[in-house]
Amino acid sequence: MDLWEKSGEKAGKPRLAYENHAMPVFYRDVMYREEKEGKDEAYLKLYDGHDWKWFCVRLNHTDMEYLRRNWSGKKASAPTLEKRHHKYFLRFSYTEEVTLTKTPVKEQIICSVDLGINTDAVCTIMRADGTVLGRKFIDHPSEKDRMYRTLGRIRRFQREHSSAQSRGRWAYTKRLNIELGRKIAGAIVKNAEENHADVIVFEYLEMQGKISGKKKQKLHLWRKRDIQKRCEHQAHRKGMRVSRVCAWNTSSLAYDGSGSVSRDPKNHSLCVFQTGKRYSCDLSASYNIGARYFIRELLKPLPVTERSLLEAKVPSVKRRTSCVYADLKELHLQMEILKAA
Repeated sequence: MDLWEKSGEKAGKPRLAYENHAMPVFYRDVMYREEKEGKDEAYLKLYDGHDWKWFCVRLNHTDMEYLRRNWSGKKASAPTLEKRHHKYFLRFSYTEEVTLTKTPVKEQIICSVDLGINTDAVCTIMRADGTVLGRKFIDHPSEKDRMYRTLGRIRRFQREHSSAQSRGRWAYTKRLNIELGRKIAGAIVKNAEENHADVIVFEYLEMQGKISGKKKQKLHLWRKRDIQKRCEHQAHRKGMRVSRVCAWNTSSLAYDGSGSVSRDPKNHSLCVFQTGKRYSCDLSASYNIGARYFIRELLKPLPVTERSLLEAKVPSVKRRTSCVYADLKELHLQMEILKAA
């Protein structure tokens, strides 16, 4: 608010954005008590208008089975009461201590992820020497079609009526989009776990300024940060680390080092290299993302003299915005030659 007042502008006054769903915490043994016999019940101390009394509350059996199966033995915090969609819920939170992997960089297996709009995510399993162990395209076309269909209904409805009457339709679309982000994050972490990855590597996606163009609605609905946040939480629970690299030119540069690419005018998911080769643009970007992570981690612990010698052999690794998969292969080769000398 102080910065806005000092700027002297009249428009764009900042407002406090909040969602007042959380209510006071029910502290254990004082406001909250569990059923001792393992029943799907809990006791809450509530005020009935005259006095504070214990009331028995029935809990969903499937929710309680999930908590017993996945969170038994973990340190439980006091539950919090929430009100959503004219209903009350008890939110249980747990604390878990996990030791993250400490595998050396040269022995690591990473899962580099390129998040996109047309294809939800493209994952590449890679070693430090550039060996590709696996690739996977993650896409949920039916979920996206359902969301785009509801957006079309909103657009047609708002032409005839005011936008204030479409609040419920927008809320339904938002829930569909949140669920899509959950599925994408779960699929990414599952693929990384199946391939025994130590690190999941994302792009640092920071979009600033006004978004324009015919795809601005898709860009506004793209939950890139939410997907990365969910992946980070799930990966840490499984002992994996999460890292981010610079996103500049990961898609516009070919992974084989041939230079800039041009998008196929008929199919934007494909690109054409300067050599004439047609390749998946997202897959090429995932190669470059994994290469940038390993180039950074391999050069960081080296002495300045050794690093300068390698940068003289492979000049493109000096700038992280121009690193591609071919540079990682060349850097690994030069490191092996330097080691053998």
